[in-house]
Amino acid sequence: MELRNLRHFVALAEEGSFTRAAARELIVQSGLSSSVRALEKEVGAELFARGTRPVRLTAEGQALLPVARHTLETAAAARQVVQDVRGLLSGHLRIGTYPVNPKFVPLPQWLAGFASAHPALEITVRQTGGSAMTQMVADGRLDCALLDPLDGSPAGLQVLPVASEALEVAVPAGHPLAGRQSVTLRRLAREPFVETDPAWTTRRRTDRAFAAAGLNRRVACEVADWQLLLDLVRAGLGIALAPPSQIDTADRQSEQALFLVPLAGTEVRRELALVVPAGLSASPAARHFAAYLTARTRQDTPMAE
Repeated sequence: MELRNLRHFVALAEEGSFTRAAARELIVQSGLSSSVRALEKEVGAELFARGTRPVRLTAEGQALLPVARHTLETAAAARQVVQDVRGLLSGHLRIGTYPVNPKFVPLPQWLAGFASAHPALEITVRQTGGSAMTQMVADGRLDCALLDPLDGSPAGLQVLPVASEALEVAVPAGHPLAGRQSVTLRRLAREPFVETDPAWTTRRRTDRAFAAAGLNRRVACEVADWQLLLDLVRAGLGIALAPPSQIDTADRQSEQALFLVPLAGTEVRRELALVVPAGLSASPAARHFAAYLTARTRQDTPMAE
């Protein structure tokens, strides 16, 4: 059984599209199709239900997928054993993340630094939702992921803290709360809020804080972008609990300045952590990246606590 065929099978299973899988494997679609057909002939069963969009696995394909992933991981580990003797890190590192402000963590510099230190390693970065990334690490579709570990992680995964910051109340110039030393959730419950999407972990942390305090609040607007949220606060549509790293110094000094007021009596934090398989379940590349990120976090993130 050729590893190349298994790799193409896994790519098609994960992408759900011959076009995307072929692009991922850097081959033409006909080559991918031939590879998958060769594997099906070898195992004696159809692995995909043809004619469906997205392409779906048959029962036989679903049974083969975890074994195929494990086989590819074992082969990669075998190659890495040899590379370790030569002091090289090779293979493929698949990292998940959602958009992160460089003022919170300098992720672009970290990734560039790690890639420069390991030129034989292929690195792929994928952006998606936090809960989806956690599951993708758990089932082997990602080697690791940077996300807010709000709900913990499934068994078998390790959570390594990377950065943290307390959310503060953003209010526009002229607002009664502007310039105050601090403010309680009870006082905030009287104000209209501009909020992020309910699926965002910062939103869920804020919702949980109000619920724990037995308070209701009015959300006047929901957006899926921090800059729009802050622009709406600046325009006077409402207030918001926001990460200080999202607000430029210029925003605080302009004629339409935003004021940040710390919370009193409670704390709502924005967290970022690296989620990796525990122990030797993690790929060599993921273990090296975790060690690298831990070292860089200590050096480069003054906000990390």
